[in-house]
Amino acid sequence: MSRSWSSMFPIEGAARILAALFALAAAGTLGCSDEPSVGGKGSGQTAGTSWSPAERAILASLRLDALGPPPASPSNRFADDPGAIALGRALFFDPGLSRNGRIACSSCHLPGLYFTDGRATSRGIGTTRRNAPTVVGAAYSPWQFWDGRRDSLWSQALAPLESADEMGSSRLAVVRYVTQRGHPHASSYRALFGEPPDLSDPERFSAHAGPFGDDDVRAAWRRLDEAARREIDLAFANIGKAMAAWERTLRPGPARFDRFVTALLEQGDASAESHLSADEQAGLRLFLDAGRTRCLQCHNGPLFTNNGFHDVGTGRLSGMPDLGRFLGLRSLRLDAFNCLGPYSDAPPEACESIRFLDSREEGRWTGAFRTPTLRGVAQTAPYFHDGSMADLPAVIAYYRDPPREPPNELLPLDLDDQEAGQLAAFLETLSGGFFDASLGEVGD
Repeated sequence: MSRSWSSMFPIEGAARILAALFALAAAGTLGCSDEPSVGGKGSGQTAGTSWSPAERAILASLRLDALGPPPASPSNRFADDPGAIALGRALFFDPGLSRNGRIACSSCHLPGLYFTDGRATSRGIGTTRRNAPTVVGAAYSPWQFWDGRRDSLWSQALAPLESADEMGSSRLAVVRYVTQRGHPHASSYRALFGEPPDLSDPERFSAHAGPFGDDDVRAAWRRLDEAARREIDLAFANIGKAMAAWERTLRPGPARFDRFVTALLEQGDASAESHLSADEQAGLRLFLDAGRTRCLQCHNGPLFTNNGFHDVGTGRLSGMPDLGRFLGLRSLRLDAFNCLGPYSDAPPEACESIRFLDSREEGRWTGAFRTPTLRGVAQTAPYFHDGSMADLPAVIAYYRDPPREPPNELLPLDLDDQEAGQLAAFLETLSGGFFDASLGEVGD
């Protein structure tokens, strides 16, 4: 399966990476000349070799200082509201949002594991089919979930609340829990969003009702009149918008890689040597070498992701295939909470990501999944959408000898065992702490 350059890189990322790659090519470091590539077999270069101006330009584009603030969230007018941030944090850690009162968002996104859960596939009330990706830096992606089936953080936050395998609740129950008078969240909700729907009539409103769930839950939803459903949907959307406001504040903190680059750019090679070992620097050179590893094609920019979708063969290896982005696109278009939906705060012209999706191209995304950030990667094992790779050496081994069937995008990495270990060692240097608006910088 092939991908166009524009599908592999967002426009702004494409400009940055194109400039850097052209600079490296001009410097003869992409394996495009008759000379051995930097860090490649037989190159003779060591970690102590000076970094070229072209390589420094690439490193500057990867440094955390290049990240900037999260992009605007036009579909969520409360995205940066301090009150929404405070309410959103409280909701994220509240197990009362789940049907059994024991599962919170933080059950699968633990701060101590860089907001993942350490499991191959996540467990809530049931067991899901996918690995929990980190929430750190999620505000920078135009797509959420491995398959991109939501186009904002707030719409993503709503889905687990109603998922039978995750939190297992219903739309009506969540709204009632958050907004009922006397509940700690209720006054915060009213201060932000105004009066919620009146759900006090037990004859009209059962304990659970929603468009998803078991037969009783869906039947109760159908019995509600359209106006009542719209009121509940609006309040439900508001809850997601508050949660997203806090999640937007979760950003990666500086790692050893960033300290290395800062020292290199500001003080020179000798000062930088103390921040990365010889093997880590050799791994970094391999990471930058598009002729040897092609890592930068998908893992570029300060978050080390192009936020695109790629088929690396993992979705169709097991007995029950996961079609990935193919079904994600269909779900996205049907989602009432997408950017073009009635609960979005964005004008249609601000919803370019979904407006210009071409339904005729859905088939080409079969088995493709969103490129994960490499920030915090050493803290977020196991890997891939299904958690099928236990550690970084296993991931690199997979890329060295990818499956030929089903057809996928991967070409084998021509690395020997020592180089594979060096690449893994470099990836470890991308893990640091995170920034939380409520706590400040956490960990390192």
